[in-house]
Amino acid sequence: MDTRSNFLAGLKKGIPVAIAYLAVSFTFGLAARRGAFSLWFATLLSATNLTSAGQFTGIQLMQLGAGYLELSLAVFIINLRYALMSFSLSQQVTIRIKPATRLAMSLFLTDEVFALANEKGAEITPAYYFGLATLPYVGWQLGTLVGYLSGGIFPSSVIAAAGIAIYCMYIAIFLPPMKRGKGIALAVLVGAALSCAFYYIPYLNEIPMGFRVIIAAIAATFVAAALFPKKDEEKVTIAEDTAPHEEETK
Repeated sequence: MDTRSNFLAGLKKGIPVAIAYLAVSFTFGLAARRGAFSLWFATLLSATNLTSAGQFTGIQLMQLGAGYLELSLAVFIINLRYALMSFSLSQQVTIRIKPATRLAMSLFLTDEVFALANEKGAEITPAYYFGLATLPYVGWQLGTLVGYLSGGIFPSSVIAAAGIAIYCMYIAIFLPPMKRGKGIALAVLVGAALSCAFYYIPYLNEIPMGFRVIIAAIAATFVAAALFPKKDEEKVTIAEDTAPHEEETK
């Protein structure tokens, strides 16, 4: 396939993601307006971040008066998974891609874009990737803009009720991975328990919100990794292959 065909193929593949992003970013636009952030700031945040969890956490921490350090660390930890996704995709690419192009590709990486790009495997090209990411990116910006502007049309009661969509989004993100892996389920539960502890227990609830997120995320990750370590599949395979040979030698 030529460059144009690759781009159009990716564009078509990204349509469902774009539709889903409209709903989520619409909620972010509402949340930004409720937080008294300006329209230009909300749209700039969506245009330069493109991360639902990071953006929602960011504006919540800013509303609570979090400092630059805790805000930066919290968002960095939340978005750290994108670095791992980038490493994974870069190992699958078989053609030579300029560093500037790779950098541009990384700016549009999201969970859903990664999942669809990963399906392409070694056949992925920059043209296909940018086609895949274009509509989701546009949908994210459009949803933020419409959500923010709609905040001035709907009654405050409707806007407040729409805030529930944020929690529904988080549940939709957490539940599927929790069903697939005990380690992920444990990490989510430990993180939730620590968040409650930081909120209700005296002295602990005096810790700044940003550092609560950081501590809970790191602690939950370490607990899950310690109790449910991922097996080295390569070593397991080698052990299984050599076992019969060792028995025959005996």
